[in-house]
Amino acid sequence: MIYVYVLYSSTFDRIYIGMTNNLERRFNEHNKGQNKSTKAYIPWNHIHTEEFENRQLARKREIYLKSFRGRKLIRNVFVPEFKAR
Repeated sequence: MIYVYVLYSSTFDRIYIGMTNNLERRFNEHNKGQNKSTKAYIPWNHIHTEEFENRQLARKREIYLKSFRGRKLIRNVFVPEFKAR
């Protein structure tokens, strides 16, 4: 299984979208500062995950979520849901 995931840094109001085959390991890497692009915005909260059969489908969804419309969807649907917790 391949996962597309969305992280949110409420401290910096930043979103990160990624893809992995091991969610737990990848999430830990982000919060330990082992990823150059997310290191400055620690701590990260995991707010959404989607599961795919293959890498090609997951990559297509990741590209969409990183687009203007995809980020707008994340901001309107997943971020408010997280803030309400």
